[in-house]
Amino acid sequence: MVNYLVNTTLAQRFFDAIIPVLSWVVITLPLWLSPFHPAVVAYFIISFDLYFLYKAVSTAYFATLSYRYIQLNQNVPFAKKLLNLPKAKQIKHFIIIPNFKEPLYKLEQTIQALQKSDYPYKNIFLVLAFESRELEVRKKARKLQVKFRQSFTDIIITYHPLLPAEVPGKASNQTFAAKQVKEIITKNNWRIQDCLITICDADSCLSAKYLSCLTHGYLKDGRRLYHFYWAPVLLYNNFWQLPLFIRIQATLSSILRLAFLSQKDKLIQISTYSTNLWLLNKVKFWDVDIIPEDWHIFYQAFFTFGEKIRTIPLFTLVNGDAVNSGGLLKTSGSRYEQEKRWAWGVSDISYVLKKFFSTPKINAFVKLRRIIFLMETHLLWTTSFFILTVSASVPPLINPVFKRTVLGFLLPKLSGFILTFASLLLILYIYLDYQLRIKLNHKIKITSLPLMFIQWYLLPLVSFIFSSLPALDAHTRLLFGKKIKYKVTEKI
Repeated sequence: MVNYLVNTTLAQRFFDAIIPVLSWVVITLPLWLSPFHPAVVAYFIISFDLYFLYKAVSTAYFATLSYRYIQLNQNVPFAKKLLNLPKAKQIKHFIIIPNFKEPLYKLEQTIQALQKSDYPYKNIFLVLAFESRELEVRKKARKLQVKFRQSFTDIIITYHPLLPAEVPGKASNQTFAAKQVKEIITKNNWRIQDCLITICDADSCLSAKYLSCLTHGYLKDGRRLYHFYWAPVLLYNNFWQLPLFIRIQATLSSILRLAFLSQKDKLIQISTYSTNLWLLNKVKFWDVDIIPEDWHIFYQAFFTFGEKIRTIPLFTLVNGDAVNSGGLLKTSGSRYEQEKRWAWGVSDISYVLKKFFSTPKINAFVKLRRIIFLMETHLLWTTSFFILTVSASVPPLINPVFKRTVLGFLLPKLSGFILTFASLLLILYIYLDYQLRIKLNHKIKITSLPLMFIQWYLLPLVSFIFSSLPALDAHTRLLFGKKIKYKVTEKI
């Protein structure tokens, strides 16, 4: 038993270290390899630049495709279509809003968006998932219950008591709330397959069509029991209250989420999403000892049921808040911590690698494809900025002999040309950003248009401070076994 525990611990540490070590190896590769094999470094950088160009073109293509699908879906009367589906009356929606120390007005804003739903049946249950450790939380709950009780079939209040084996955060709170929902369903003798759970962040405003679109898609889906459903959460809710740096990041993040939506084979839900209670029950709900829960619950289901598990796109929009703590410095600190928390998803790699060996009934190729996608995502997260911006200038500086070669002379110029070509795609991103904000009633003032173009010159700096650096921070902490704590992102 002791040897087993030792081996298990060693395996965990080894799997945890794979991507953090690779990140540092790739970032520092031009420094330690250029003195000996500068040509190898040069070809690596050029290959990386070309791969980045391919990713940029793909992002532009899929973002445009998603936007087109959203336009087409905008006029589809899903609510009316449900009236012709007899089973639609049986579907019950439980909207779980996990929250901790969220301002009352922010929760009210999210609930008011639900009130505008065009869903034709009165079987929407609001689940306010509070943490019992929050001071005066019951007072807040009572206010919300009194104000909105006429708008829903029922308002369910849960107070999550943090247990010793649990990590504070969404996962443990959601599991507690979902189990409470399951008890209610069992008590009323409802079919668990007819109960849809929507995890809604406290600042996520679902579109009026979301529940109708979800229900229609669910009932038309032949494998619905094995699927998650997701619409992109665009960070435009508080756009004009944000500092400039955070605004750039929010825009880029929104475009990337839009592009992700139509990549059906790779799509994994994030932030705000839906599934059925049967599936959650089968995988024993969210693991309560982890921090990033959205991708983790997908992999929990995947390693239970295999390739049947997928995330289905919903071509409608969810309007969310970007980080805003007031001043520039405080907001920047909060944004850094949020990105670091997201990047802590690299800890899922040890989970999926262990599951790879313990799930022989699932096709090995299918498992490997999912694992490689996860590893690639986290590796590019930390390394892209460094390879794209500074690496091309390192080999000629470190190795003067290589600088006098044709490849040494051309490397910075060729790398710059590839990145310049890739940056032209920003014109498309700007256009999509403009159109999306119109759809969400966040129009741009004419006087702000010049700034909307100029701000993109700050993109490299923003990518370093609010993406690569916090991701590298998370990876390095995992490498040395220093866990992070869940910190609620402030959005005033």
